[in-house]
Amino acid sequence: MTTFAPTVGVSSTKPTDMPAEHAELPVWNAENWFYEDWPVGQKIRSLRRTIAEGDSHLFNTLVVDIHPYVQDQMFAEREGVFGRRLVAGAFVFSAGLGLVATNCVNAFSYGYDRLRFIKPVFIGDTIYTIRTNLDKRPRYKDLGLIRASYEVFKGEGELVLYCEHLQTVKYKNPADFAGKTEK
Repeated sequence: MTTFAPTVGVSSTKPTDMPAEHAELPVWNAENWFYEDWPVGQKIRSLRRTIAEGDSHLFNTLVVDIHPYVQDQMFAEREGVFGRRLVAGAFVFSAGLGLVATNCVNAFSYGYDRLRFIKPVFIGDTIYTIRTNLDKRPRYKDLGLIRASYEVFKGEGELVLYCEHLQTVKYKNPADFAGKTEK
């Protein structure tokens, strides 16, 4: 059997609670990147996702967003500024970020800055996201801080959302950052 480098943390790379032949397989979409592995300037682009009626409705139901612009077709068509229903901005944010999210076991969300809803998104629009690693700096004894931009586009490249995501990420070698951290 071919051996692969671990893709996630040690205990989840080869779990003991499943058949050994299954535990030996690499885990899909689960990264083991450290602070040192995130290059500033790196860009990635997601696959595209069309936002369907059911997606929008389910999200609105889960978060109890009953605003007429997102839930009332008759209002949106007759009285709304856009003449049709919007997809909730919170859903565009969630779906857009989800398109480029990683399952890195060493990274933890610290927060979001500069969130802007630039253009409306409607049911049936197709979105995709570009993530750019903007900068990084040592922050804590065991974790550095990474700032990345997320640009969500619809159609053939119309920017609809921008934000910056801050993440703390474990160092591979914390000793390399001794005396360089903020806290």
